[in-house]
Amino acid sequence: MIVGQDRLVERLVVALLADGHCLLEGMPGVAKTLAAQTLATAAGGSFARIQFTPDLVPSDIVGTRIYRASREEFDVELGPIMANVVVADEINRAPARVQSALLEAMAERQVSIGDHSYQVPKPFLVLATQNPIESEGVYALPEAQRDRFLMKVIVDYPTESDELAILYRMGVRRPVPRKVLDPQTLLGLQEQVKDVYIHHALAEYIVRLVLTSRQPERVGLADKIAFGGSPRATLGLAAAARALALLRGRDYVLPADIQELVVDVLAHRLVLTFDALADGVSAESVVRHIVASVPVPQITPMQASVA
Repeated sequence: MIVGQDRLVERLVVALLADGHCLLEGMPGVAKTLAAQTLATAAGGSFARIQFTPDLVPSDIVGTRIYRASREEFDVELGPIMANVVVADEINRAPARVQSALLEAMAERQVSIGDHSYQVPKPFLVLATQNPIESEGVYALPEAQRDRFLMKVIVDYPTESDELAILYRMGVRRPVPRKVLDPQTLLGLQEQVKDVYIHHALAEYIVRLVLTSRQPERVGLADKIAFGGSPRATLGLAAAARALALLRGRDYVLPADIQELVVDVLAHRLVLTFDALADGVSAESVVRHIVASVPVPQITPMQASVA
């Protein structure tokens, strides 16, 4: 189904297994929504797509109460957020109160309508997209909401050979994804992720990486980072590393799993200084500097797999 976006597909599956959410940033037409739809179909769950616009209101997402005159009572109509996989297209086009309604569903796994709360289905994954080049009519995501996303994945254009493959595969008859899991099986896999072993030295390594983002003077980045990652970043990096290890057929985490995911998990949580932004410094490059500066634990795969 998806050509030339192996990293995107892998990160989506990691987020699903780790019970997290993904922020996808890329140009229009690079298969962000298609990947989400395919993931929902393969996982055997329900799918909903919400196009965020400036005139959107919270009830368009979570639902509302409707008065039935014939019965003289209110009925609750739940919104599209009540799906297993929800795509929030162009999330930064909606005002803050709409974003906060989505935030409640992401963080609390429930929505509030009137004086009642309703649990979202399990499993639950929000994939939000944003266009990196548009700046007019957009509402930048606040730090608190960015922190709720397990990962931010940059979706690039395909290579020339991949685009040719897309032309041949999608230009005439689009392939149809098929169901390979069901929600109950997926919930079981999420439980297996929690049992993946992280060696104490690797747990310390994760903490040092995130702590360095909060104490940037340790690695000469005091003029680049205003605020670093929170403990939620530490928990998220550990969960994502466990999920990646399970996806690759292991029941233990290796240093390479952490290094491969740290940019996706940590970069969007950083708040850069004004000078760094003025100089065009990216959060991704700052995280790579942290990774290069923090010593990697020297443990063998056998040590990593033994509790």
